[in-house]
Amino acid sequence: MPYKGTPPAVTDLVAGNVTFMFANSLSVLPQVQSGRLRALAVTSAKRSPVTPNLPTVAETYPGFESGTWFALFAPAGAPRDVIGRLNAAVLKAVQMPDVREKFMAQGAETMSGTPEQVAAYVRAEVAKWAKVVKASGAKVE
Repeated sequence: MPYKGTPPAVTDLVAGNVTFMFANSLSVLPQVQSGRLRALAVTSAKRSPVTPNLPTVAETYPGFESGTWFALFAPAGAPRDVIGRLNAAVLKAVQMPDVREKFMAQGAETMSGTPEQVAAYVRAEVAKWAKVVKASGAKVE
């Protein structure tokens, strides 16, 4: 069943109108912690430090990996020195213990890298998911 966003899907899951869903931990961790939802597995390649007792899907289905990630982007023509300063500020922020704790409390892990590493990761994700979309036959409606 298609939904216009995660909140209505989670609402239907909690109400029992759907039997399961794949969702990022930021969307469902509060309901899992309150006992309204039961988490079955994480889709990351390794177990999450936030929910270490949850198995990965890959423990049952080897090779399965899917995750939600966020990155900071700037216009393509942004000056290199500006990109460097932004990257340094973000790296400093995500290494602060209180910032890491706030992310972990929401079920998110912080990661960091150079602009080149982020660009390579984005390219790899686009290529990976392009294959999945093509194989699925999905079409834009």
